[in-house]
Amino acid sequence: MKRREFLEKSALAAGGAVLSATGVEALAKQADTKKMKVLLINGSPHDKGNTFTALSEVAKTLEQEGIKCEMVWIGNKPVRGCIACGGCGRKPGACVFDDDVCNSISRKYTEADALVVGSPVYYGQPNGALLSVIQRSFYSNGRSISGKPAAAVAVCRRGGATAVYESLNMPFQMMNMPIVTSQYWNIVYGASPGQAALDTEGMQTMRTLGHNLAALLKATGGVPAPGKGADESFQMMNFIR
Repeated sequence: MKRREFLEKSALAAGGAVLSATGVEALAKQADTKKMKVLLINGSPHDKGNTFTALSEVAKTLEQEGIKCEMVWIGNKPVRGCIACGGCGRKPGACVFDDDVCNSISRKYTEADALVVGSPVYYGQPNGALLSVIQRSFYSNGRSISGKPAAAVAVCRRGGATAVYESLNMPFQMMNMPIVTSQYWNIVYGASPGQAALDTEGMQTMRTLGHNLAALLKATGGVPAPGKGADESFQMMNFIR
């Protein structure tokens, strides 16, 4: 139900009772929030490691805000890299390689109102399997995620997290996805599984991220940013002609 329809039906249901505009708006937000959902991708090969711990803190905060969450794990089986075959153009919405987790994750984009992607740090870079999933799913099914709020979370033992954070944010920017920030870069520290929970500032950063994402979703009603094509058609240009 759209917000305007909800407001009208709420007013009619109130009958002769006096219902303030503020009260009706609050009810509308509550109704919208119940339908909102955030997809969190655990990009670590360890299902219950520190990346999971960091994302769980974000999810717990979102659920306290009344927003549903689903966390998916990319697993530890081989993930293909994009070979630039263009096959997804002939089969819109899915990568032609259907023997790993890419398409199963990509299909979840449609029902998600926002995306949070977490990765451990490998040599100052995100997990390669995660990058393959993002690249292939965005290229093949970008229309299902474009314009929706997104956030990156980097988890490391000591260093390289800012490079991973920046790298994960770049695909979001190309997909017109509003990037959700926190009180600091979305970084959590921890080596052995569970140590991330001891990073008190990192956990607070995750909670703040959750609150900020919830606030954005509630303010927009979960409506994606218009992005390219809103006012003019996309114009692609190569520097070599």
